[in-house]
Amino acid sequence: MIEFQYFNGCPHAKDTFQNLREVMTEMGIVDGDLHIINVTSPEAAQKIKFQGSPTILVNGIDICTGEKPVGFSDSCRVYEFDGIRTEVIPMEFIRKKMEGYR
Repeated sequence: MIEFQYFNGCPHAKDTFQNLREVMTEMGIVDGDLHIINVTSPEAAQKIKFQGSPTILVNGIDICTGEKPVGFSDSCRVYEFDGIRTEVIPMEFIRKKMEGYR
């Protein structure tokens, strides 16, 4: 199962979601494998251990930390890839982390 977690108003969720969808299409992963979760409150964030917007989980594992989420954050998420800070998870990174999915 793939989860895309975000909150309304996150300016980077749309671009990360598009990157995820493109990788899923390339890999032949069907829409039924994707669960989209709009986190609407701090209470909801705490309940699902939301790590910030946007977050992608594959089989319950955060693709950026390689671990099951602990704690929670109700804010935009900032990543670092190859020494560059960004709020969007790049397609290349998503593709690498989803190799062997199923």
